[in-house]
Amino acid sequence: MDSETSEGCRVHVVDDDDGFRTGLTRVLNAAGMQAIGYRCAGEFLLSDAATRPGCVVLDICMPGPSGLELLDALAARESAPPVIFITGCNDVSTSVHAMKSGAVSFLTKPVRSDVLLESVRHALMIDTQRRQTRCEIKQLQQRYMSLSDRERAVFFGVARGALNKQLAVELHTCERTIKTHRARMLDKLHLHSLAELVRAARLLGIDNDAGIDSPRLAANVAAPRAQNPALLRARSGSPSRPNY
Repeated sequence: MDSETSEGCRVHVVDDDDGFRTGLTRVLNAAGMQAIGYRCAGEFLLSDAATRPGCVVLDICMPGPSGLELLDALAARESAPPVIFITGCNDVSTSVHAMKSGAVSFLTKPVRSDVLLESVRHALMIDTQRRQTRCEIKQLQQRYMSLSDRERAVFFGVARGALNKQLAVELHTCERTIKTHRARMLDKLHLHSLAELVRAARLLGIDNDAGIDSPRLAANVAAPRAQNPALLRARSGSPSRPNY
């Protein structure tokens, strides 16, 4: 991972073993990373660390909330940082639980410095990618909300693979009008190709076959869709009057 990717990112080491925690932070800082230590899960949660770019190196067995409990708490947040579990107990069931709960790596003590650094760099890269994707989705949602009902209908249709002439029949209009709606829709969404449109639909959580929104867009899209009976009729195939 290059310096531009890691700039501003921090590695949060949560471990109740003072000596081990200090040793880990020294290794990470010596490698050019910004590492901060925490004695317990509560101390980490009281900080604003979970909202900042970075990752968490987390011990599983600690006094108070365990590492798994902290992972569950972080998973409930929209922008949870990637978690690397590190433990002295090589328990298969615990490692499986950790990975299923969203941990990106599971290391056992003692851990080699090169293995630790490789895992941390991978976790920081994942965090950067997740943040970029969340930013892109937010921008897409805002642009999507600027579409008219007809432009949304065309968007759903194109996303599921419908041709302009098929959409013209479904929406009871002419193909030239569909082309106009399609051009305006692409312009508002800042898209330039069918591949980009399909990717945008996937990022927005829209099913290509049914044109159904995921919970991510429910708050923003559900209300406009509910107020658009023409669009609903168009999807079901029932007749509707032209609405230009």
